[in-house]
Amino acid sequence: MRISVNGRNPFGFLFVTSRREQYLAQYVVREYARGRSLQDVLDDPYMRNRTTPAGRARLLERPEVIAAIGEQALAELRLAPAVGS
Repeated sequence: MRISVNGRNPFGFLFVTSRREQYLAQYVVREYARGRSLQDVLDDPYMRNRTTPAGRARLLERPEVIAAIGEQALAELRLAPAVGS
């Protein structure tokens, strides 16, 4: 059963990301790609002034942030010498 009010889901706002959150996610991805550590990016005054600790945690759950961090981590692992070689 689908609940709607005037053709809209009354709980739709729960799954909508704000434009601010999108910009912050882009900032995290960009700064991380530039070589900054994830902790350094999250502790940046720019991030701390615009987010709460819960907001920063939510950013780490966004697919584009996970993908960017994962890709970078894999690239670093591929470049690292094999352990035990």
